[in-house]
Amino acid sequence: MLIAQTQVRNQLLNMAHSNRMSHAQILLGPEGAGGLALALEVARFLVCTDKKESGSCGQCAGCVKSIKNIHPDIHFSFPTVGSKVTSEDFMKEWREAITENPYFNAFDWLGKIGGEGKQGNITALECNRIISRLSLKSFENPNKILIIWLPEYLGKEGNRLLKLIEEPPENTFFLLVAHSTEDILNTILSRCQLTKYNALSDDEIADALVRQKELSKEEAQSIAQLAEGNFQEALSILALSNDESDTNRSSMFLDWLRKCYLGDGVAMTKWVETFAKEGREPQKFFLRYGLHFLREFLFLKTTGSEKVRLLPTELKTARNMMKVLDFEKVEKIAQLFSDCIYHVERNANPKILFLDASIQLNKIFKNRD
Repeated sequence: MLIAQTQVRNQLLNMAHSNRMSHAQILLGPEGAGGLALALEVARFLVCTDKKESGSCGQCAGCVKSIKNIHPDIHFSFPTVGSKVTSEDFMKEWREAITENPYFNAFDWLGKIGGEGKQGNITALECNRIISRLSLKSFENPNKILIIWLPEYLGKEGNRLLKLIEEPPENTFFLLVAHSTEDILNTILSRCQLTKYNALSDDEIADALVRQKELSKEEAQSIAQLAEGNFQEALSILALSNDESDTNRSSMFLDWLRKCYLGDGVAMTKWVETFAKEGREPQKFFLRYGLHFLREFLFLKTTGSEKVRLLPTELKTARNMMKVLDFEKVEKIAQLFSDCIYHVERNANPKILFLDASIQLNKIFKNRD
């Protein structure tokens, strides 16, 4: 289910095919760009018994089991919630998730296992489980592979794995899928080879939506431009789009802007009380739509061309806003929306968050610090 990332994929498979791949790899790239899908493809190649130049054969016993995510020599470790649990406690849910869509993020995953709003971690108990499992002989294939999804959640417990990563059992490979190296111990980073992959392009996301969801090219491109290189975000937008028309979303957004511009405290508060009842995903979608509107507004303001992806009512509002919004203000509003997305993902109180955002918007409109 890997989308694009052909160059990185081929690089890794070529190294594995010629026995030049480091025993410990960090696959580093942005969320929703396919790091986990890439790790799964490399792991499947390593257990394939009839490797081809183009990749795993897809037909041998190793491939059949790895495609179903049940190969006994491919092990997984990932964030859970609580100090007395391990990945093994949630392996059923994990296999379901990666089979359905390996582009999910930490918030999706923790929500699936009942940990929404809680701090995820990879525990000391989990690290001990990893050491124990990898010390055993492989079951069916000469190679053993451990995929650690989001090693950022290891924290200081990563020290427990240092010796294992530095001196692994024979034919043992570590694939660490990360979005940032800032929270990974330097001692782990120094023991791994770093392979970077990029965010997906709009065209790559659009092509995947056409293939997988049978959308028209126009619909797929529209969603891709909102997703900003994140395929999981594109799927979330698609799901919400099926429930909410472009017109309704547009009118709600424009109504908010007008209320914030006028600065009517009562009207803004009523709007916030209504919007706060929406779920987290619709709120994120709404804010991402706002970022899309700002991008199209900037294109209109910069070029004067009305060949923008805006509905007629949006275009009319955008023209009117050109009189009151300069580039500095647009930058401030975009940053405000991005900050709101960050806090929505972390379960901030929606009433407080969006009331504050409404006040900040009014200040930006009116040049008030």
